[in-house]
Amino acid sequence: MIILNISIFIIAVMLVPAMYSQQNPLIYVIKVEGSINPSSADYIHKSIEEAKLKNAECLVIQLNTPGGLLKSTRFIVSDLLTSTIPIIVYVSPGGSQAASAGVFITLAGNIAAMAPGTNIGASHPVSGDGSKMDSTMSEKVTNDAAAFIRSISEKRKRNVLWSEDAVRNSVSITETEALRDSVIDLVAADLNELMAKIDGREVETAVGKKILNTKNFTIVNYEESWFQKFLNIVSDPNVAYILMMLGIWGIIIEFYHPGAILPGVVGVICLLLGLYGLHTLPLNYAGVGLILLSIILFIAEIKITSYGMLTVGGVISLLLGSLMLVDTSSPLESAIDISLGVIITTVIIITSLFAILAWLVVRAHKRKAMTGESGMIGEIGEVFMDIINGKGTVKIMGELWKAESDQPIEKGSKVKVVNIHDLTIKVQKV
Repeated sequence: MIILNISIFIIAVMLVPAMYSQQNPLIYVIKVEGSINPSSADYIHKSIEEAKLKNAECLVIQLNTPGGLLKSTRFIVSDLLTSTIPIIVYVSPGGSQAASAGVFITLAGNIAAMAPGTNIGASHPVSGDGSKMDSTMSEKVTNDAAAFIRSISEKRKRNVLWSEDAVRNSVSITETEALRDSVIDLVAADLNELMAKIDGREVETAVGKKILNTKNFTIVNYEESWFQKFLNIVSDPNVAYILMMLGIWGIIIEFYHPGAILPGVVGVICLLLGLYGLHTLPLNYAGVGLILLSIILFIAEIKITSYGMLTVGGVISLLLGSLMLVDTSSPLESAIDISLGVIITTVIIITSLFAILAWLVVRAHKRKAMTGESGMIGEIGEVFMDIINGKGTVKIMGELWKAESDQPIEKGSKVKVVNIHDLTIKVQKV
């Protein structure tokens, strides 16, 4: 009897979590805000893996983005299309947008939803400085993006014509227009309404069809790790650019003041972080080359007398290189350009600091030595013992020195040091 009771208890303990799981499906929720970059792509990938591991009913991506990197967008879309659990992309809260890269991600979800007061649309391809590209390049990148978004729309059975129009003609629509034109599946004011509307819907996952059960759900908010948040900050093009400039500046200071250590260490760390952030971005190598040229010109200004011409060339190279640094020719990447205000401010600060450093270096080169034997030349002293037959004693800077002179000089006379040899100074009467 005791064994029977124990067996019933064990079975009950095992069944309770299963019953609870059936009554309370897990709904994983993540928030993706800001530009789409490798950090956000990694965040979405890990959240899908975690939701799958926990046997979640679905994953909800709350999206609000102005755009991002094409490479990162392709990774995210691939994860969404091959996911074994349903993915709901929910543009929310009110006032949010799914622009540029956000359109591709929204359309790739098993269910696409938007909150009231949101919009969805894409941008026309522009060049790195914000101007329109030449016709050949524009046609190339636009056709590539159009084919990409058509394949997504066909896979998810959404409005293919509007999707392509969003890329080619920069159309943007509200949530009500998106619902009317079959761009999205539904409009929901909040997560509760969203869960109520998707309950019982059938979706197609990578492993087959699945009917959603979102009654009496339990929400699990899957947060980014501190390291992912840090990488997300570093991946911001403005932050990466500033870190790179700080790194270059720290290394230059260490170069001109060997042994300072701190500027060199901080400079290397900032430079590596900046290069990591820029490595995740589509770089224009002509811009990188111009920035390197500016550094060479700044350093050459200290070594070569150019009356400021090398500095002027360095400033121009730094400004042009910064403007060209990030290649935003793709329609998805128009939202990740470096801010013009950040570029101008950084160039002014870097130029000013380098001008100050150059002035200090030049002044130090011209300054008379203050220590050692060479520091004695030109000093004024007083004869302590008469200089007779070319020899005597002189008091210089509070110290007594053996002195030589070509003429007799009486005690108390002022003399100037003109040379020094083997701890004997040669003086002349002032």
